[in-house]
Amino acid sequence: MKWHLPAILIAGIAVGGVAVAQQKDKKEGSKMGKSVNVSMHAQNKSGESGRARLTPEGDKTKVEITLKGAKGTQPAHIHEGTCAKLDPKPKQGLENVVDGKSTTVVPMSIDQLTGGNLAINVHKSADDIKTYVSCGDIRKAGAMKSGKKGMDKKS
Repeated sequence: MKWHLPAILIAGIAVGGVAVAQQKDKKEGSKMGKSVNVSMHAQNKSGESGRARLTPEGDKTKVEITLKGAKGTQPAHIHEGTCAKLDPKPKQGLENVVDGKSTTVVPMSIDQLTGGNLAINVHKSADDIKTYVSCGDIRKAGAMKSGKKGMDKKS
C-alpha cells in the first residue's frame, strides 16, 4: 500500500501543473490583444463585400476573409497603401478566397498590420489579377475608415 502514496502525489502534482499552465495560457492570450475587423468593400461593381477579421496569435496574425457575392477561386493579398491607392506589389500573400472564404496565418503581428498603411485586396481571378473586386483598409480597432474612396477604379 505504501507505493500508492507516491503515485497519488505524482498525479496530484501533474494535475496542479496542468492547471497552472492553463492559467498562464489565459493570461498570455489576454496580452495578445483583441481582434480587428476590416470592412471589405466591393470594387469594380463586383458586389463582393464583407469583412476580414485579424486575430492576434503571438507574433503572427490569423486573417479570415468572408465575402458575400464571391464565387470561385480568387487571389488575395495584403498590400502597402490604401484601397484608393495600392502598391501593386503584394507585401504578404494570403490563401485564395474560395467561394467567399479564406483563412491565413501571416508572419506579422497585429501591431505590424494595424500600425502601417496597409490594405487587404481580392482579385477577380488568377487570369484577371489586375481587376480588384474587394478591398479593405487595415486600421486599429476604433479607427476604421469607410474605405469606399476609389472603389470603382481598375488597378
